[in-house]
Amino acid sequence: MKAPDWYDAWCEEAFAAFTSRQQRMDEAYRLGSWLRYDYDTAAGTLTFSDAEGPRVVADIQVVGTISARNWLWGWANVQWPDSSVAAMRQVRDFGAQNGIEELTTEVLLSDDLPGLGWMLTAIAARVLEAEGGYSAPAPNGATYFLIRSLKSVS
Repeated sequence: MKAPDWYDAWCEEAFAAFTSRQQRMDEAYRLGSWLRYDYDTAAGTLTFSDAEGPRVVADIQVVGTISARNWLWGWANVQWPDSSVAAMRQVRDFGAQNGIEELTTEVLLSDDLPGLGWMLTAIAARVLEAEGGYSAPAPNGATYFLIRSLKSVS
């Protein structure tokens, strides 16, 4: 199945917009500078903290994960709570409606899995009109989160 002719340009636009939003989000909330982060997929939150406690809370969805070998969409991973991946089904449906195989295939291979993770997160952000994304390292890869909204905690 070949993706629609418009898809490559659409992806480039999605990634450019995502990169710009990420930069604004990072400047406003300093996500990379906090002492720690904790995610609660059942609650759909990603909390950034310093020594005094939580400072920023994000509403999240799990986009997917990379391992040493592949990408696995969140909607295809039965280990995630349904509430943490529900919005990703809209991304899958967008792919199905438009004949975009990479959005409807559970497992994807790539020579650049981190790059693929960020691109698919940018695509999900465009489809779902999200604020940005976050990548949390895991023992053999990473989990990519879509950040739907953020708020500072006093």
